[in-house]
Amino acid sequence: MAAAPAGGVRLLHPRPWLRNLGRRARPLSVLAASSPIQHSVELTTTAAPPKPSNKDKNSLSYYPKRGQTLELVCESLAFKGKGLCKVADTGFVVMCDRALPGEKFIGRVTRKKDNYAEVKKLKTIAPHWDNVEAPCEFASHCGGCKTQNLLYEAQVRAKEEQVRELIVHVGKFSDKDSEYDVIMKPIVPCDIQFHYRNKMEFSFGAKKWVPEELLGQECDETNEYALGLHAPGFYDKVLNINKCLLQSDPANKVLAAIQDSWRDPEFSLSPYDVHSHRGFLKHLMLRTGRNIETGQPELMVNFVTSSYQPELLKPLVEKIAAFPDVVSVMNNVNTSVGNTSVGEEEYTLFGKSTIMEILRGLKFQISANSFFQTNTHQAEILYKLIEDCACLKGDGSEIVLDLFCGTGTIGLTLAKRVRHVYGFEIVDQAISDARRNANLNGISNATFVQGDLNKIGENFGEYFPKPDLVITDPNRPGMHIKLIKFLLKLKAARIIYVSCNPATCARTLITSVMVW
Repeated sequence: MAAAPAGGVRLLHPRPWLRNLGRRARPLSVLAASSPIQHSVELTTTAAPPKPSNKDKNSLSYYPKRGQTLELVCESLAFKGKGLCKVADTGFVVMCDRALPGEKFIGRVTRKKDNYAEVKKLKTIAPHWDNVEAPCEFASHCGGCKTQNLLYEAQVRAKEEQVRELIVHVGKFSDKDSEYDVIMKPIVPCDIQFHYRNKMEFSFGAKKWVPEELLGQECDETNEYALGLHAPGFYDKVLNINKCLLQSDPANKVLAAIQDSWRDPEFSLSPYDVHSHRGFLKHLMLRTGRNIETGQPELMVNFVTSSYQPELLKPLVEKIAAFPDVVSVMNNVNTSVGNTSVGEEEYTLFGKSTIMEILRGLKFQISANSFFQTNTHQAEILYKLIEDCACLKGDGSEIVLDLFCGTGTIGLTLAKRVRHVYGFEIVDQAISDARRNANLNGISNATFVQGDLNKIGENFGEYFPKPDLVITDPNRPGMHIKLIKFLLKLKAARIIYVSCNPATCARTLITSVMVW
């Protein structure tokens, strides 16, 4: 994760722009909850170089070869927080990991595509703009906080620009329209830049990964077991992490206690080896909730293991159960060779099986594998914007269709102002959580149904009355064309699209216009 919070929000209403496309569109609001910069947008057509002449095409400077060394200047941030650069004189696009806007550097070409190349930064000649010192000791090597040494305000500007370019160049909306700047609302930054995540997942590794530049300092420790985060781009390399600035202080104390003891030979604990498929410990998940009576943090510790052997975990469980904030210790058993943290079986080793959180005045129970917005603070902002955008009458007369509803958080926060909420979600456990949360809050006008929204049939609309409001919150791939066509045919008065991926959001918007 980057220091940029996972909850910047923007609101837009594209109908006035669509006159340039020669079609009329249904009223549509979009709430794009911006993910951290390095989990951001795809390389867009804005990065495409000018059409080269035949002379340019034949030059090495235009089509740099693998292994070639170039002097480059980073212009902006693009896909997954990579720096976007252009070869001098030709404009050929080059992408570089950990290059930041304004930085001048030497890079070596590692991969070449049809319309861009990737380079590895070898040496910085001049630093980037808005340079700050990264507060985390692991920021230079961890696969999470790639932009931590960039001023937060600059991170926010970069994210906003990425979304704007996607809406214009992929979504085909005109930024020449006089109403564009009024309708395209500015990004909403987060007041908290660190310790905002309520969930972190760490991996156990059979061998600690040490960056090349640190090998001389830690050569005697490279064969130690590891517990931490994956090195960028590698599923089998784990950077040992003792403290993560994205999670809560209580979670960091638990992480430190586990790091201090899990390698003890007396515990007989072994990390899972992704190559040999041997070993016991796969992942450690730490979730932070809130005691609804005291307001104090409460923690869930979830060990993901390759088999169910509670006697092996017992000494570790006893140690972390002594922390007053730890109210739950779970064990998910995943016998597959895959890298997922969701187990086929789940066991409670200490305390209760869920933790609590409060959102928009409602209480939510969170289980080990529940989906819940990872930035609770910014989720409050996002859900308030959804409610404002919904323009509900408040007289209890309206029907809400909540698509990709997850554990029902959005629909439940609106339920008391409408007649009924109908939520649909593919994950069966999430539907169970949604129903439980409805009961927990005394909400009886919400119905949650398990089903695959990418495989809806012709009779899908028979499961609910015609809605006045549709809220759709798909995962990163976006909505299937079947669902897009259904929503257009449904002709609901209002649609709110909550997006965690502005690239697929932009494509959905233009697809909706073309289909309409």
